[in-house]
Amino acid sequence: MRFTQFALSALLGLPLVSAQPVDTTTSDAQALLQSLNNQAIDALQAADNSTATKRSSASKCKCTLANATIRRDWTAFSKTEKKNYIAAVKCMQSKPSIADPTFAPGARTRYDDFVSVHINQTLSIHGTGNFLTWHRYFVQAYETALRNECGYTGSQPYWNWLDNTSDPSKSALFDGSDTSFSGDGVYVKHNGSVNGNGYVYIPSGNGGGCVKSGPFVDYTINLGPVMPIQDGMAPAPEPLGYNPHCLSRDLSAFTAEGWLTIENILNITVGAASRSVETFQNELQGRFTDGFLGLHTAGHGVMGGVSGDLFGSPVDPVFFLHHAMVDRMYWLWQALHPAQSNLIAGTLTLFNEPPSRDTSVNDEIYLGVNAPSQKIGNLLDTLGSTLCYIYL
Repeated sequence: MRFTQFALSALLGLPLVSAQPVDTTTSDAQALLQSLNNQAIDALQAADNSTATKRSSASKCKCTLANATIRRDWTAFSKTEKKNYIAAVKCMQSKPSIADPTFAPGARTRYDDFVSVHINQTLSIHGTGNFLTWHRYFVQAYETALRNECGYTGSQPYWNWLDNTSDPSKSALFDGSDTSFSGDGVYVKHNGSVNGNGYVYIPSGNGGGCVKSGPFVDYTINLGPVMPIQDGMAPAPEPLGYNPHCLSRDLSAFTAEGWLTIENILNITVGAASRSVETFQNELQGRFTDGFLGLHTAGHGVMGGVSGDLFGSPVDPVFFLHHAMVDRMYWLWQALHPAQSNLIAGTLTLFNEPPSRDTSVNDEIYLGVNAPSQKIGNLLDTLGSTLCYIYL
């Protein structure tokens, strides 16, 4: 089924902040998402051609749609491209850490340098005004490191959440093949997980233990978990201490089918929840007291295992594909709401506890040894002077 501009526009008036049902098949849902992406590209092209917007030639921005890096769906990568990306990730997991050992005594690799920064800043980068831009820059810094330090020549892929939601183990990400990020964990009997800050129970799947096949079957994680949510999983003695363990997963179709839906994507990008950056990011991150995980939290929940740890979730390399998809949602929202694209909302602390001031575009994103610090204002435009990429 082909979705025209008119057909998609008919879905834009969702009456509630919560998503409304859309009667589609899986292929229809993918077509809707692609149509949304095409509209975003058209909107950016129109802005590039305009002299009456902030994206005019007067900005002297050298980044354009024509020369921007293109981020693509993992399923669109060739077998060779997938293997090259996986090889670069494994390179990062083998190169020694360059961080001050007093900062994260447990860090052993360059990959750990990214994990440790996320662990250290977790309470000030989630449920905050910098959530979107912090993670945008975090993924960009990781992509840059893959290129500069491990010889990767491609772009950062994203995880299309609509892929195989009924059985994530059949998706290209988790099928356990040599072009995947390994599959499910070995079965470990446990009583599921409690996600959403303790408000949402997720039934156990068919895994729970160490991944049993694929490129990351022998991957040793050195940090975390700090706050695991899976039944029976113990936290590390020290948040940034050395705690070697395996990559565990408990793939959850329950979570994927419940929250990684086209309805939720449309709601935050063009529906009622898209009316402001505040409603967009709040719905994206979840309404936990309502039992609603949101797309962001649900993505981590689909992986299960160590990925359920809010602090240490980057230990699973799919984290970066998941957050590229989170960023794609932000990119879509910005392109389709240009008048609000440079606005931010929220404070400096998780759920504003303890109470803190509003985040400012002049606040800096600090990633330690992984990238130079950048003001939030420099990270709002993916076709600007600091960032230069788009999504297809």
